[in-house]
Amino acid sequence: MAELAFRDGIMDRILSREPRFDEQAYLFVLAALETCQSQLTVRRHISGVELAHTCRDLALERYGLMARVVLQHWGVNSTSDIGDIVFTLVELGFLLSQPQDTRDEFVGVFDFDRAFEHEYPWNCAQQA
Repeated sequence: MAELAFRDGIMDRILSREPRFDEQAYLFVLAALETCQSQLTVRRHISGVELAHTCRDLALERYGLMARVVLQHWGVNSTSDIGDIVFTLVELGFLLSQPQDTRDEFVGVFDFDRAFEHEYPWNCAQQA
């Protein structure tokens, strides 16, 4: 599968606004948004909580046990980081938001330790 990338100049605009995240983090969040939309019967606004959970599920599906490591490599260490990516894309006009949308929607949606390690479906270290 070919690696996705933004067209020339777009990533420069993004990085001038928010340089903490790798280009792949932005592309991943956009892919998660499309994945979430494709699972709906009718396209509609996606909440921060829904998008954060879809990011978790997509990361586990794509990267399995390495999901957290991949996200960390891209600079994504919490659901708040997902919100920062989304709102960077909103501020630059690449995504639309609703008046009630805030970065706070993404704060503490889930804990990365629990989601990607302790609750991993095949975690052999879980206590009975």
